[in-house]
Amino acid sequence: MKAIVVTPGHSAPRCVWAEVPEVEIGPAEVLVEVRATAVNRADLLQARGLYPPPPGASPILGLEVAGVIMATGAAVDGWKAGDRVLGLVDGGGYAERAAVHPGLLLGLPEDWSFAQGAAIPEVWLTAFLNLFIEGGLAAGQAVLIHAGASGVGTAAIQMAREAGAVVFATAGSEPKRDTCRELGASLVIDYRTRDFAAEIMAHTSGKGVDLILDPVGGAHLGRNLSVLTPGGRLVLIGLLGGNRSEIDLGLVLGKSLRLIGSRLRHRPVSEKARITRAFAERCWPLLVSGRLHPVIDRVFPILQAEAAHAYVRENRNVGKVVLEIGPA
Repeated sequence: MKAIVVTPGHSAPRCVWAEVPEVEIGPAEVLVEVRATAVNRADLLQARGLYPPPPGASPILGLEVAGVIMATGAAVDGWKAGDRVLGLVDGGGYAERAAVHPGLLLGLPEDWSFAQGAAIPEVWLTAFLNLFIEGGLAAGQAVLIHAGASGVGTAAIQMAREAGAVVFATAGSEPKRDTCRELGASLVIDYRTRDFAAEIMAHTSGKGVDLILDPVGGAHLGRNLSVLTPGGRLVLIGLLGGNRSEIDLGLVLGKSLRLIGSRLRHRPVSEKARITRAFAERCWPLLVSGRLHPVIDRVFPILQAEAAHAYVRENRNVGKVVLEIGPA
């Protein structure tokens, strides 16, 4: 089969569509013919050698797939060859075929494209996990979502809106801020020219927010903590703004704050299956009905994976960037 093979480059890694060994499935896995996958920041880091896959995972890039089941392992129930599906993988999405645990699959609606399906698993499950399971977001609470126009951000804004939360977001350009407003954010701040902490405190009459979802890290940490309400939660999901910062621990102790680091990829399959089931029960019907929707910026053919990576690396995308793979 063919897959994207990464080789070092002078300015950026090369992504070449080339022959690789055929994927094999175990008795508790299904084989999916991949029709679409999507680009995540983790893919860019892995391509540079900065984010190795978990032990035992495929070394091929790609954390999500949409396609058609080709075969099922002997221990798999509930899925059969020919089913249209989307699902989460630890790696291997940038390939013609991928092995997927059945507990991480959702059925792809007949009126959805494979590109739509591929835009769901990684970012929507990440947003769901960190808003509701890690972050404990409830109706009436206020949440600040950094990088609101990213894949995770566009998913998080919509789910927080539907949960009855007051949603604030940050974004770096006016088109991105417009998208955040359209999705349900009541206040969107240009973090490049405005002090988001001052804006939040002014807008909330000094109260602040109950939860922050942050992929930035060090550059935002002190200000994040300053805008949390007593008992507030900061869920850290990335380090785009650096991995070091100095904070006032008296603030953390005095307001009983919680700083939570959270990753999805490295969790056990059993735990990710529980997250997938909870998401399927609470949010999947809203996606199927169209009340929620994946935000797709661009769709590239898999042969242009390198260009797709550059597009995301340059922060040009609003929502997801998808890679399409034709039938083998």
